[in-house]
Amino acid sequence: MMTSSEIREDFLQYFEDHDHKRVKSSSLVPENDPTLLFTNAGMNQFKDAFLGLEKREYKRATSSQKCMRVSGKHNDLETVGRTSLHHTFFEMLGNFSFGDYFKKKAIECAWELCTQVYKLPAERLSITIYQDDDEALALWRDHIGIPADRILKLGDKENFWAMGTTGPCGPCSELHYDLATSPAGHADCSLECDCGRFVEIWNLVFMQFNRDASGEMKPLPSPSIDTGMGLERLACVLQDVQSNYDTDLFRPIIQEASRQTGVEYGKDEKKDISLRILADHSRACAFLINDGVAPGNEGREYVLRKILRRAIRHGKMLGTAKPFIYTLTSLVASLMKDAYPELLETREYAAEIVKNEEEKFSATLDHGMALLEEICERSLKKDQRVLPGKELFRLYDTYGFPFDLAQEIAVERHLEVDERGFYAEMEKQRERARVSWKGAGREIEPIYQELARQELQTEFTGYTQLSDVSSRTLAILRENQLVQELTEGQTGEIVLDQTPFYAEAGGQVADTGTIRSGDARASVEDVYSPIAGLRLHKVKVHSGRLRKDETALCNVSLEERTHTARNHTATHLLHAALREVLGEHVKQAGSLVAPGRLRFDFTHYKPLTSRESRQIEELVNRKIRNNIQVQTQIRDLDDALQEGAMALFGEKYQSQVRVVKIPGFSMELCGGTHVSRTGEIALFKIVSENSVSAGVRRVEAMTGENALSRFLDDEALLGELSGDLKVGRAELGKAVQKILQELKEMHKQLDQLQLKLAQEKSSDILQEVREVNGVKVLSKKVENLDRNSLRQLADELKNRLKTGVVVLGTPGEGKVSLVAMVTSDLTDKINAHELIGKIAPLVNGGGGGKPDMAEAGGKDPSRLSEALEQTYQFVGELLG
Repeated sequence: MMTSSEIREDFLQYFEDHDHKRVKSSSLVPENDPTLLFTNAGMNQFKDAFLGLEKREYKRATSSQKCMRVSGKHNDLETVGRTSLHHTFFEMLGNFSFGDYFKKKAIECAWELCTQVYKLPAERLSITIYQDDDEALALWRDHIGIPADRILKLGDKENFWAMGTTGPCGPCSELHYDLATSPAGHADCSLECDCGRFVEIWNLVFMQFNRDASGEMKPLPSPSIDTGMGLERLACVLQDVQSNYDTDLFRPIIQEASRQTGVEYGKDEKKDISLRILADHSRACAFLINDGVAPGNEGREYVLRKILRRAIRHGKMLGTAKPFIYTLTSLVASLMKDAYPELLETREYAAEIVKNEEEKFSATLDHGMALLEEICERSLKKDQRVLPGKELFRLYDTYGFPFDLAQEIAVERHLEVDERGFYAEMEKQRERARVSWKGAGREIEPIYQELARQELQTEFTGYTQLSDVSSRTLAILRENQLVQELTEGQTGEIVLDQTPFYAEAGGQVADTGTIRSGDARASVEDVYSPIAGLRLHKVKVHSGRLRKDETALCNVSLEERTHTARNHTATHLLHAALREVLGEHVKQAGSLVAPGRLRFDFTHYKPLTSRESRQIEELVNRKIRNNIQVQTQIRDLDDALQEGAMALFGEKYQSQVRVVKIPGFSMELCGGTHVSRTGEIALFKIVSENSVSAGVRRVEAMTGENALSRFLDDEALLGELSGDLKVGRAELGKAVQKILQELKEMHKQLDQLQLKLAQEKSSDILQEVREVNGVKVLSKKVENLDRNSLRQLADELKNRLKTGVVVLGTPGEGKVSLVAMVTSDLTDKINAHELIGKIAPLVNGGGGGKPDMAEAGGKDPSRLSEALEQTYQFVGELLG
């Protein structure tokens, strides 16, 4: 039996033997593609090549691409574990032709690989083609020899592929395998039946048309090939098992989950589903975290959190209370290490993140169960048999409480759920997410695409030559139009045949400087590459006329470049120091290298301690003092990676790459500018460290003169504080702590006095009680109370009221705090949570709580009095 590793390797090796370049899987986080939440197909990393916006050094490629399908039209989340074929994370095997071979070669290779390499019986393979693709029909039937009764013609929905509403598109052809097993009554079924007997294993897309805005399709000048074959499905076929989950990709994880939960696989379908979900989701978590995603509340981070919480719930459904999924992600790293050795680097980090999420969500899940019970109780008291969809969605959205679990519990309580209302709220949230998900990066203007197709090449001389670089102006743009010249006072973009100006990339800001051409004097304000291969200089003409095809002299701002180079080399030293002090799970997650400062984002699950920060600073400064020569060289990408060079997270690389090496300490793929020796950095100082998002930290630092100025400023401040407090510098820490403790005690005493004053006035406050439909209601603004004191006062007023509703609000520091309390005899009529939900939006806030007590915060103190006055009306509405 072939292992999945052998299946993957045989595919890649076959196409390498047929002159394809083996390309490493890109990250699950797409680079510069705001249309995608996750990489979901093998062609994603080649999108610009297919669109003609990027020239690759090869015309044939093959890859095994990491993919996620959990959003948009490609969303398999809800079917995971319930079918044998669907997954959140999977690998897509593919071969690609960029204007090289077309249908005949693609079909020949697919057939030869399936029947000669993988030894699949030819008689068990059937083909689907697009209904109008007579060329594919002839190739399969007459050239390959597939009987006509095993070739099925299908329409646009099944067998026509498009990149979007406009752009490249074309027919596709799918290979289906007959598993020779089918449910009762399906022994003689055909390829059109969806009983599961026939499984699609390979999709060949023939990109041969370009569709314009009117819908008209014209032949592409260079037709291309994009194929995709799921490794998991292929393993299922070649290992002769009935489900992807029975392959060696999943079975070891299921067995470990079975061992840890004490649930035997194959005995109970409901429990089997949970075990399969645990196996699938642990794979997704391991790979997502390795690619720099951490659990959070938005975008990709929210998807990871949702997957993790879904796995946690299924673990609980199997009767396991203690965290254990983190051990499954570690197992995934071990199982997949041959194809993805980088998983071993983040194994401990991933386990730490998953375990932390397990511990937090277990308590949340228990809390969600309690809240669901309250929703059920309220509905039963009101004699309502349907649980409100809006309430269930709040439970799902705020607490991550799964809707299907709420449905199960409702059935047990002989209740129904408002499914339509729930999904209406879900759609509202999706719409909000669609609006907010706009991606990043410059929009690619059509004029840029036109220039890219002209292949205007710019040679970069800025590694060695910065001053008086002679160049020729190849193109001039003004307001997205090609022009012949720019005149005094005008701003535009120019393309040069050679340039010393660095274009913004890899976190490093662009160079600035000047250009002289004839009588023209212009400043270079920015340099960027909106499309690979096209380098644009944003210039402003101060005098004369800057003309196309004329010679220009270019000069980079040397002072800014020097500072930037120091900071860039310092980021490499910082990256290496972070990995040495914190561990090899640290990966770069973003950076900014500017003349005045550097910023470095990295994967790590907790703040740096003062000891760790000091160790990192000392290590970086030691390497600076060692004055190590910084080496740069051009290498083959594969050789550089094999030698240990660090690649920038999510970056695309050509086959030839620039390697920046600080011998014995750091080696990275980098196209940026650097100092010649580390001693030129002079000094390195961390100025801040904080969180960017869950699992990602940010360090900001300074070098050279800026770092020295920071040290001198700190020294002056320490001297001033020491003099003001009349203590030596060594005693400053203790003196400040003493003052802070005294302030804390004084604030505590002040809060107690303010509460006492408010309590003494409680009799006066109770005089303001009003009756609403026979219910006593007190809604009052109080001053100078913190949230805890506000709660205590409300509780005292409620007790003195004996029966009724109390709502208090207090302003402070530009914000509002609100509390609502309802006596227990009235909670079946008035819910504090619902009441606060009506009041809080009036002060631009929100909150929640229980039927008898709820709290909220707001951002608009100016409307507090109005909101409190509205309370009486809201109580009336709730009483009906």
